[in-house]
Parts: sequence; structure tokens; C-alpha cells
Amino acid sequence: MAPSVSIRSLLCALGVTLLLGGGAAPLSAQPPRLSAESEVSMVTILPGDPVYSMFGHSALRVHDPAQNIDRLYNYGTFDFSDPLFIPKFAYGHLRYFLSVVPYQRALRAYRQQRRPVLEQTLNLTRTQRTALFRVLQVNARPENRHYQYVFFFDNCSTRVRDALEQALGDAVQFGRRPRPDATFRHMLDPYAANLPLVDLSFDLALGTPADRRVTPREAHFLPDYLFEAFAHATVQSGDTTRALVARTDTTQWIDGYEATPTAFPWPLAAGWTILVLTLGWTGWQATTGRRRPGGAGDALLLAAVGVTGLLACFLWFVSTYAVTDHNWNLLWAWPTHLIAATVLLWRPSAPGLRTYLAATAVGAAVVALGWTWWPQDLHAAVFPIVLTVGVRTGWRALGGAGPGSARGLEG
Repeated sequence: MAPSVSIRSLLCALGVTLLLGGGAAPLSAQPPRLSAESEVSMVTILPGDPVYSMFGHSALRVHDPAQNIDRLYNYGTFDFSDPLFIPKFAYGHLRYFLSVVPYQRALRAYRQQRRPVLEQTLNLTRTQRTALFRVLQVNARPENRHYQYVFFFDNCSTRVRDALEQALGDAVQFGRRPRPDATFRHMLDPYAANLPLVDLSFDLALGTPADRRVTPREAHFLPDYLFEAFAHATVQSGDTTRALVARTDTTQWIDGYEATPTAFPWPLAAGWTILVLTLGWTGWQATTGRRRPGGAGDALLLAAVGVTGLLACFLWFVSTYAVTDHNWNLLWAWPTHLIAATVLLWRPSAPGLRTYLAATAVGAAVVALGWTWWPQDLHAAVFPIVLTVGVRTGWRALGGAGPGSARGLEG
């Protein structure tokens, strides 16, 4: 399901099933015509515990007992054994491919992952079923099966829809449902409810392209929404128009299954804890006159924020991801903080450092004051960190921890 963002983290976000990649069923050079007993279904696998399965998954099943065919066509397969997988993922070069495996083998794998499976049998004529089967067979050939995975716009779910449209053309019509009335960013939030760090990572990595409203068709990048889209779609044969889905079955259910249990938002709690401790520390310095605690703590803070900004710059200016462009987190996460942290540790009296810290404090104040006005939704855990940066850099810029004031106190 992944254009790409997802930092997918995005890491596979999107229903990728590694263990299904091997042992593909053989593909005939000329796909046969399916029998009258055949069925084609859209299979929806609900989210699982691993990060790569957090959004669920979509695939197509072709079942023809007369020809001993029962296969799952899965566009969410990738080769994690590639030694360059992580660098390629970071850069945005995600090569996914269509794999074909026996359906019962796939079902057993999802049972081991404790993931329910839903199946929508499509209301297609024999000719339409055969046309879709042949499209899938052609797409699964070695020379055709790979594609560039793009989280929001070209992933394992949208490819299922595209294969159906490629086979049937205008005969299949998707309506105005689902209507998520949400941005891409907000559509991801429920799936990360039990993964607070992943949720924070998404908000730090994604830029303003993720903050526009999603159209009904674009919502198909998430399997849950593709499931709903199929439920409201129609297919035409001659002069007859009928519902695309003939029936819906729960092929496999897991007792006690809960897709996205809400976890404690520890990044938010950690952010406010850091701010409270910072205020206490700074207040203690101000009231006791002990104004020279060393720069290690402030340098660590600036370095962490600087690394965040450096990663945001990489995703915007270097990687091929489009949804990480124009990232407003750079308002507070300046990559130059890495340099400032080094100077603070080794040359705290360097000319210009106090001016830089003052500019940082002013910038943090501006970000905090305009928090609800920025065109990009910034993560709630970032707010106390911005205030922390503002308090510490402001304190140092005013001379609260400068060498000069410390010497005066010691004398």
C-alpha cells in the first residue's frame, strides 16, 4: 500500500509479505481461459503487529477448481535480503514486485501472523474473469513484475485496482466512496495509534504534500479504503450494470484480534518531561546564581535537534520521495545546530555564538506562537521540545550561562 512515504517506515508499511515471495506458482506462456466454475476475489489482510504490516494488505485471488488453480497475486513483495535495501529505502528507490503463491500457503502464513483475512468475490462474467487473470499472468512475468513503489500513489493496494481497470477498462466504475475527508497525514494516524514512535517519525519526515485533502480515488492506497471502494463500485456487462462485489466473506478470523490498540503516547510525555526538567534546571540556575553548569546538556539538545533537521533536509533535497518535500519542521530543527553544539562544547566563548543562540531562541518563540497557523501539522511532542530549545538558547544568549557572568560570580 506505500507511495512512498512511507517513511511505507515507511518501511514496508504497507502490507509487505516477505515470506510469501518464494515458491511462486509457475506461469503459463499463454494463460488459459478460466472455467465457468472460476472465481476472482479481492483479498484484504488486516493489519498485524510488525511495522511492515501496520496498514494491512490487499491482493487478488484467482480460484478455478476445474483447472486446479488457486493463487494469490501479491503486489506487496520485496527482497529484504538485498544488502543495499536500507540505503535504497532511505533514498526512495523501492523496487517491489508481483509474486504469485498458492492461496492456502498464503492463508497459513497470515494465520501465523494472527491477521484476519476478508474476501470479496467479484461479480464478473467468465470473460471478464479470464481477462483479469490474463492481465495478472502477464504482469507476473519476470520482465514485467517489478515496479517503483510509491507509498501514497502506487502501492500494493492501488495496483490491485489498476489491474482490474486494465483488464475491464471503463466497464468497472468506482464511485465517490470512500470519502475520507482527511489529509494523507491524518489518514495514517489511526494505524500508528499503537506505535507512537512510528507516528512521530511520520510527522517529522512528511512535508506539506501530506497535508492536502485526499480524493476518494487516492484513498485507495490504504487497504481498508480499497475494501470500501470495491464494496461501492459497479461493473458493466453489455447493458447490465451490477455491484462489483457479489459477496463478502470472513475467510479467517483471529479471536481477540485488535488491529490498532492505543498505546501510551510516550514521545509526548517525554517531551513535556524534558521541558519541565529544563524549566526547573534553568530556574535553579537563576535563583542560586550557579550559572556555569557546563555546555554538555545544551550541546546534546542542539545536536539532537540538528540531526533531525539534517534528516529532513536529506529527505527533501536528496531522496526521491515527493511527500517529504517542503517540510516545515525545518523551522525549528536547524541542521546548523550540529555546528553550534560543537562550538558550545569546545569554544563556548567563540564570537557569534551568543548571537546564533539568540536567533535560535527567537525562532523557537515564533514557531511556538504560530503553532496552529503553519500549513503543516507538526507533531504534538515537538511543541515542548521547541519550548525547551527556546528556553535554553535564550538563557545562554542573555548571558545566564556565559563565561563572563560566571567569572563575575566566582570573583
